[in-house]
Amino acid sequence: MSKAILGKKVGMTQILTDDGKAIPVTVLEAGPCVVIQKKTKENDGYNAIQIGYGEIREKLVNKPLKGHFAKYGVKPVRYIRELRTDNVDEYEVGQEIKADIFTEGQKVDVVGTSKGRGFAGTIKRHGFRRGPMTHGSKSHRRPGSAGPLGPQRTFKGKRAPGHYGVDRVTVQNLELVKVDPERNLIAVKGAVPGPRGGLVVIKDSIKAK
Repeated sequence: MSKAILGKKVGMTQILTDDGKAIPVTVLEAGPCVVIQKKTKENDGYNAIQIGYGEIREKLVNKPLKGHFAKYGVKPVRYIRELRTDNVDEYEVGQEIKADIFTEGQKVDVVGTSKGRGFAGTIKRHGFRRGPMTHGSKSHRRPGSAGPLGPQRTFKGKRAPGHYGVDRVTVQNLELVKVDPERNLIAVKGAVPGPRGGLVVIKDSIKAK
């Protein structure tokens, strides 16, 4: 990880190019973030920076976190994430990280939490086909056989109904179409996981050519 920032998903729209093409984009609010702590191999066993994002009322912060923020002399923030990096020396505690760390045209990876869909059946959760709807069939949306006759048990990993969504999802190689440093907004081509207002981590693409 060389560049990364926390932000939130604003929503989707489209951008018209000069030649008349409509590009679907997701608008993200990227930062501003503050560097809370630097971790080094000598002190902590690994290199990383701890960054915070989002305003929060002081009375909503618990005592351990209040002490943590006071120790490093930074204002309380709503979200804290740790990002591994070998370039710890490039950052200072209290430093602000804004959207201008990215440039238009570069590729980024976006990490978010997918929408929660509650308890879902196999058709919605795994894309199973439904059964016949006529000729006396009583198996329309049922998952079918649960296990083989020989072992007489259900194997681990069996695709079945259950909780669906609220997973950590990474979408790789998204192109940055627009960067607005003044409003800390960036627009990436394509979709990003999560609902509007959901927390996302935006970082340099690890597979960009």
